[in-house]
Amino acid sequence: MKICSQELKTKVESCAHTAEDFTRLYYASFDNRRHQLGRLYLDNAVFSWNGNGANGRQMIERYFLELPSSSHQMNTLDAQPILDAAVGNQLTYLVMASGTVKYHDQPMRNFQQSFIVTAEDDKWKIASDCYRLQEVTL
Repeated sequence: MKICSQELKTKVESCAHTAEDFTRLYYASFDNRRHQLGRLYLDNAVFSWNGNGANGRQMIERYFLELPSSSHQMNTLDAQPILDAAVGNQLTYLVMASGTVKYHDQPMRNFQQSFIVTAEDDKWKIASDCYRLQEVTL
């Protein structure tokens, strides 16, 4: 299916705005209202945190509640719409963020996170989440 350039431009702009709004909500929830973070995930979401995995919203919620308090500063954000044919015409975006994070009593570290978010009713939900802390190498 061929997409005209104006339609593609509109999709990309919508994706960028959605990514900005979604990540703002996500990191504010992560740092200040972590007990509510699970509502941003699909019931069958998949999740990887530095190689530790969890399947399903309830397991992901439990994992988050065990983490120390945090403060994220997002420095970069990129988002791309996923082609309709690849996701059965379900509105879906790939969102990639990176920045710095400080966990309680730990030094500040760099992080990278990739989400696949999809529209469910009138809300965006995470279908897949991969978070990595970056190790300092000399």
